[in-house]
Amino acid sequence: MYKYELHCHTGDVSLCAKISPEDLLRRYRDAGYRGLVLTNHFSPMTFWRAGMLQTKKQVEMYLSAYRRMLECAGDDFTVLLGLELRHYATANDYLVYGVEEDWLLRQPNILLWGEKKMSKRIREAGYLVYQAHPFRKFIYRCDPALLDGIEVFNGHTDAAGNEAALRWARQHNKPMISGSDTHTAEDPICGGIVTEKQIRSNTDLLETLRGGDYTILNRDAQ
Repeated sequence: MYKYELHCHTGDVSLCAKISPEDLLRRYRDAGYRGLVLTNHFSPMTFWRAGMLQTKKQVEMYLSAYRRMLECAGDDFTVLLGLELRHYATANDYLVYGVEEDWLLRQPNILLWGEKKMSKRIREAGYLVYQAHPFRKFIYRCDPALLDGIEVFNGHTDAAGNEAALRWARQHNKPMISGSDTHTAEDPICGGIVTEKQIRSNTDLLETLRGGDYTILNRDAQ
């Protein structure tokens, strides 16, 4: 059985995080995980110095943590690129999986998209989008038809919020995922998925998520 994290951050990109790519990778390797999707914040707060432009230079900065982590991963640990995407004028966050560097570098300012355009463009690219921690304060629930699934366990969300997310996912029959939402060296590693097959690429990840061939991890299932 193989454990994979689907929601984590590093401090060189996500301003609210305080851990390096190398230290984050070591923490997950020591915890028995076989890989992770690095979902740093792709948000107005990340690119505030660029204003509304979100230049290629800023996107390269975003990719730098992922590239650093790849360099120290080795052959026995999978590192994949993801996004925790937030648009302008909202507190909603969306986890995007399957992302490739060249696709991200080709896009205009995706912070301007909004939910409908986000869903359309991400699905056209063959990627998947899930609403993260949908019952936190100041967050509204996206139209479920625009989502490929819902994060029903989040390590930084209280039990009531996670339980509400689980009920909402079941109500709309949406696929469910879990994430530790790790930001620091002190945060518990308590989320992600368990699979019977190794995930070594975005193709493997998307196939696993679409097929539902995984078990959700939470604090009670470690």
